[in-house]
Amino acid sequence: MQRKHFNTLRPVCPVCNAATGQLHPLVIADVTQEDGRHIVQGILHCTHATCQREFPVIDGVPLIIRDIRGYLSENAFQISQRDDLSPVLESVLGDCLGAGSTFEICRQHLSSYTWDHYADLDPQGEIGDIKPGSMVRALHQGLDLADTHCSLAERSGPMVDIGCSVGRSTFALAERYRRLTLGVDLNFPMLRLASRLLRTGTVSYPRRRVGLVYDRREFHAALPNADLVDFWACDAMALPFADGAFAAATSMNMLDCVASPVDFLGAMASVLGSGAPAVITCPYDWSISATPMECWIGGHSQRGPEGGASEPALRRLLKQNASQPRKNLHLLAEEEVEWQVRVHSRSTMCYKSHLVLAQTQDGFSV
Repeated sequence: MQRKHFNTLRPVCPVCNAATGQLHPLVIADVTQEDGRHIVQGILHCTHATCQREFPVIDGVPLIIRDIRGYLSENAFQISQRDDLSPVLESVLGDCLGAGSTFEICRQHLSSYTWDHYADLDPQGEIGDIKPGSMVRALHQGLDLADTHCSLAERSGPMVDIGCSVGRSTFALAERYRRLTLGVDLNFPMLRLASRLLRTGTVSYPRRRVGLVYDRREFHAALPNADLVDFWACDAMALPFADGAFAAATSMNMLDCVASPVDFLGAMASVLGSGAPAVITCPYDWSISATPMECWIGGHSQRGPEGGASEPALRRLLKQNASQPRKNLHLLAEEEVEWQVRVHSRSTMCYKSHLVLAQTQDGFSV
């Protein structure tokens, strides 16, 4: 976490905000490890006298999460997991813990996402028909729409990348627009990788070859305007910021990974300024492990007029927002984008994501 970005973004306590709607700022209460401009370990503190919540900074990532106790309990293994083991010891752990273990799931996710985000920068990258960087290409396709329809390049103020994963989209935004860009996610191993890259300029991850066999990849990545980037652990549906804190938002393949997509869109709108653009992609890969079926946008009830399709359901939702008595997102444009996810050296999943450009619109007065 960079001090200057913390002071600029001025996060508020998510507990106080949810309970009372009052915005009480967080302060840096303790720093136990600092690396240049980065706070690597420390404590953030709510300034409200009756709250006094503490939020830790671990491995450069502040955990500004409303249910911090629940988050730490559920993610204790991922947070405490060592990332400095040799490839040999890592392979021994992988073999012993086996397929389906939390350790293995973390490695698989890091392998798939980091390959797509950064393998194009690897001087010894894997050669194959499927090229990495589908996320960045999809992002720039959406940003081109935003520049055309709502002059994103001409807007001022910080940007937020919601569901930033291992961070390449956040770096790409800072490179393109040269402004403060915050990446937020709840996946701690991915945030830790992004934060280390920010501090050291090095990408290091396990690239899956087959089964439980991984090759450690480590290489330097020069990312322009990286000093404008930071990565925080935040709940996408309880973002710890004042209304209108950001000039634009992106969310790449996140909508079908939250408990309530409708609430997620509302939370995104609340932290955006008036008329601010939001670039959203989604493959509608619905799963009850992430989203209760009754909260899906489409994906069920195929006997209805929309045949269960998700795209028209999202269009209808964003058009209905215009009649709501609060600031919300309104549809401007949409396209399709292709997205490849590497599973292992002989397997790649191909998605078609629905790319949506929306813009905040103030609701009517009540």
